[in-house]
Amino acid sequence: MTTLTLIHYSGWSNRLWALSQMQLAQPRLAKVSGLSFSRLMGSGGGNGFSLWPNFGVFALVGHWHDREAADAFFRNDGWYAEVVGHSDRRISFFLEATMAHGAWGGGNPFTPRPEEYDPAAPVAVITRATIHPSKLPDFWRYVPATSRSVQDYPARLLSVGIGEYPVFMQATFSVWSSGRAMTEFAYAGDHHRRVVALTRERGWYREELFSRFRILETRGEWPGFTPPEGKPHSPADKR
Repeated sequence: MTTLTLIHYSGWSNRLWALSQMQLAQPRLAKVSGLSFSRLMGSGGGNGFSLWPNFGVFALVGHWHDREAADAFFRNDGWYAEVVGHSDRRISFFLEATMAHGAWGGGNPFTPRPEEYDPAAPVAVITRATIHPSKLPDFWRYVPATSRSVQDYPARLLSVGIGEYPVFMQATFSVWSSGRAMTEFAYAGDHHRRVVALTRERGWYREELFSRFRILETRGEWPGFTPPEGKPHSPADKR
């Protein structure tokens, strides 16, 4: 199973601590039992789709051997306890991949179960790409309009731009009212279809991944996000 946690920090001391963890957390996460893949990422300004970073919002993606390992991390891990102590808001999404195409860091960390996909049920999507340095100006010319088109789509419940490194390693996380609605946005919208075509025509990406998930549970709160009906939801982790 996979988790994605959005974390908000207030105040410069907490934000400087969070920024330091982009390097310092990696050895500690590598030792977490049952965690086979992890990425700690920052976010962009505004809704996350900006060249200017947002030093208050970070994201942690983890892929786990099983649900028990994930629950043990959020309940008992020392590093995550420090995250809770420094942050004032968190939301974690517990997910199961139903589609995963491409690579992240040379391999695909997710193990999809396509038989679990229900197009009428809410879905989450993670996209991630490493952009060729020579293609950066061309790529970033199209990002603002693309992000606006997502924001205006009624079936979008949440979307945020995140990334391992600013500018050239970009990812998105989004939640949709249904898989069918997400697909309609991806293929029916003129602007989005044009950007998908440009991606292929101009060879923006050195590496890319698209992954779709079934939502098992949400835990915590996030401004502007209402958990999908019928999905288990609980308050944020308390320490």
